[in-house]
Amino acid sequence: MPSSPDHPLSKVPEVTLLFWLIKIAATTLGETGGDALSMSMNLGYLVSTGIFAVFFVAAVGAQIAAKRFHPLLYWVTIIASTTVGTTLADFADRSLGIGYAGGSALLLALLAASLFFWHRTLGSISVQSVSSPPAEMFYWVTIMFSQTLGTALGDWTADTQGMGYGGGIVIFGGLLALVAAAYFWTRISRTLLFWLAFVLTRPLGAVLGDLLDKPVANGGFAFSRYTATLLLLAFIALCIAVFPQRAARQAH
Repeated sequence: MPSSPDHPLSKVPEVTLLFWLIKIAATTLGETGGDALSMSMNLGYLVSTGIFAVFFVAAVGAQIAAKRFHPLLYWVTIIASTTVGTTLADFADRSLGIGYAGGSALLLALLAASLFFWHRTLGSISVQSVSSPPAEMFYWVTIMFSQTLGTALGDWTADTQGMGYGGGIVIFGGLLALVAAAYFWTRISRTLLFWLAFVLTRPLGAVLGDLLDKPVANGGFAFSRYTATLLLLAFIALCIAVFPQRAARQAH
């Protein structure tokens, strides 16, 4: 549906069940893809972060330059944010030596600051308002912080807290179920619930990714990181090709 001055369209997709399915797959791919570059290819966290950061910046630039919503471009940018989030979180948690708790606290502060300045500058942090370059810049910076935070939370829960991959899936899946229940049965701000769900899908993807590619002895399924990444890419591509997505319409 075309945009009009009275009913402008956002540059991001309408939030539906399909959106969340692709988001979880993309965040899982971020874990397997990020680990494939940093670990399987032995490039390390810093070099891998640099490579993915270039990819992310280029994708964001293309997304902002686009005149309207393009599903493929949007999800490529989401995948770029989740891969750079994976290696950046691993670099902060492990190479910088601040640990999962320290990394999670730092990233939570950065995410909160991004949302605060976005709201203070433009008056809204709703995804329906993402239709101008300034809003898109805030949106993608917030997305990157949320993806990185989610990686740190997922690793912290599964590894440091000893919950394992199954335990992490139960915890974050349960929290997402609570957010969904709040959406359907309460009047809590939809914008707040969206960002809570967006953050929580990332640690869920992190533990799902680890479940796929870690050895059986460690509780995983022992898929190679390359195989898991290609399967997830194929699933995302199929969803984009088969199921149409519409741009979110700004609320009035």
